[in-house]
Amino acid sequence: MNDLLSKLRNYEIRIRKAVDSQMHGNFKSVFKGSGLEFTDLRQYQYGDDIRLIDWNASSKGHGLFLKIFKEEKEQTVFFMVDVSASQDIGREDRSKLDATKEICGVLALSAMHEASHVGLYCFSDQKEKYIRPANSLKHGYQMILELFRLKPESLKTNLSEAILFALNILRRKSVIILISDFIDTGYEQNLKALAKKHDLVVVHLYDEREVNMPSLGIIPVYDKESRRTLWINTSSPQYRKTTRRVFEENQQRLETLCKQYKANYLSVDTQEDYVPKLIKLFRVK
Repeated sequence: MNDLLSKLRNYEIRIRKAVDSQMHGNFKSVFKGSGLEFTDLRQYQYGDDIRLIDWNASSKGHGLFLKIFKEEKEQTVFFMVDVSASQDIGREDRSKLDATKEICGVLALSAMHEASHVGLYCFSDQKEKYIRPANSLKHGYQMILELFRLKPESLKTNLSEAILFALNILRRKSVIILISDFIDTGYEQNLKALAKKHDLVVVHLYDEREVNMPSLGIIPVYDKESRRTLWINTSSPQYRKTTRRVFEENQQRLETLCKQYKANYLSVDTQEDYVPKLIKLFRVK
């Protein structure tokens, strides 16, 4: 675990240095809160801003009441991590799930050092792990440890239900970082609702072999979610063309949806160095 945290810390330092050297400010622009939060009511006094009058409370006949606000000092950063079986694809030493955990760990460390509240929800087609947001370093490191120790109970995926869970438990506007391979259907409406309510960052993980299958002839391919073995002719030009087209169409549809509802979209190949892409993401934000 110490080796893992050291690796994540090195990644996070690389990102922070690069961002700080090429733009003003730092991760506070992403992980620090902004705006005002309603806290209480008080009676109206001469000279107060009439735009702050709470007409619902005042209509009860006990006088005029004003809303009191306080500045939000902290942000909640909530990680939604897909741990279904389709994520456990890739090279033996580095799957999509390995990359997912690393990216989550790097961004969690960054958020923790900005005193943000950090929470985690790991999902398949059910709740695999939920850690309520909190803002202590001990909490953050424990969260990362729980993520890397997690062994999912289910193999399947249900993105729609996972998003609905987040919509129901997060009352205040938060930064939500959703990391998945998005191999699922029927989640689009809930994703729109999530993007409207929160500051959403979508990280789309994929493995190169899902896009460009190597030509290996007729081979058995095991679908981990359905637990079925399919025989596929990987040398067929039509099959290779279709596989790539389906991936590109799904990716384009997801990216367009994110742009339409002002969510940040980032695609990451599990075998590439994801740090430059995270740096670019933070420049945008």
